[in-house]
Amino acid sequence: MKHLLSKRLAPFQARLHSQWRDSRAQQLWCAWLNELQALLPATLRARLLAQVHERLIDWPLSGSVDERADERLILLLPANMMLVQTLLLPGAALRDLHNVIGFELDKYTPYPRDRMHYVARVTGKQGAQAQVLLVAVLRERLQPALDACKAHGLALHAVDGRDAQGQRLGVDLLPAEQKPPRRGRARLPRYLALACCALLVSCMVLWLDARATMVEAMQHSVDAQRGEVQQVQNLRRELINTQGAARYLAQQKAAQPTLSSVLVDLTGCLGPDTWVEQLEIADGGGVSLSGQSARASALITRMKDCKTLSDAQFQGIIQPDAQTGKERFSLRAQLRKEAADAP
Repeated sequence: MKHLLSKRLAPFQARLHSQWRDSRAQQLWCAWLNELQALLPATLRARLLAQVHERLIDWPLSGSVDERADERLILLLPANMMLVQTLLLPGAALRDLHNVIGFELDKYTPYPRDRMHYVARVTGKQGAQAQVLLVAVLRERLQPALDACKAHGLALHAVDGRDAQGQRLGVDLLPAEQKPPRRGRARLPRYLALACCALLVSCMVLWLDARATMVEAMQHSVDAQRGEVQQVQNLRRELINTQGAARYLAQQKAAQPTLSSVLVDLTGCLGPDTWVEQLEIADGGGVSLSGQSARASALITRMKDCKTLSDAQFQGIIQPDAQTGKERFSLRAQLRKEAADAP
């Protein structure tokens, strides 16, 4: 399971390694680590940092090769074993250079992609385009060389190549799944970086704690002031509500006619042949009245002349009264609010 997972992640690791190795961030990282290592005492630095040297081995192997603990073996392939091309690609292709070249690898090599092992390195930029060095080798040629080195007990650190002039290309063709594990001392730069990150986080935590104490004190002061302001706002709101309610009641009272004026108006409108037995005036201005009249059907017309009432209409039906000989009625109307729009 672990081997299968490592095989699936190998292309992704190779792409990240290629992008990281040629990036500006990697140069800054190495410069920063060198500064950190220079701060260590000489004796401690000599004890913790092993002096590792690179040893170049040309393929094919000539004779026996002995590996020492302080050496990193790098196998150099001859120029006739590889395909080397310089490409000009758009700058946007650098975001995923490995896959971009993999999709178009058939344009640059006569072999299908699954038979090739390739790496790409950015060598420069020309305006909006990037100059990329493509180095590809057949897997059926690379694997026998790796197997031969393994048979000789050699743990390769990288696989590079030589150009036609014999100079190193500066690439690493060693598959990610065949790279040797890091030695304990090689992890010291990582430990130094982790220590610096821990110190940086500690300083940030202490600074944030001091700021939090200050903010907490300010928050208490602000909360107290906010409480006082809230009390003032509540009192102001209650005062506004009270004034509004009083103003509303005054307007409603001024808008409705008085009971005496309603009675006088009804007396004139209903006529002498009509009398009212019951009169109710609701808070909303609704008026309900019932009584008897010699001509109850003509009351709606008469009430149109009332100055204090409007929208008169019968409730129920008109019924004759056998005792009085008149007609019993029930009406509903609405008080006129003549003063509602007055200033």
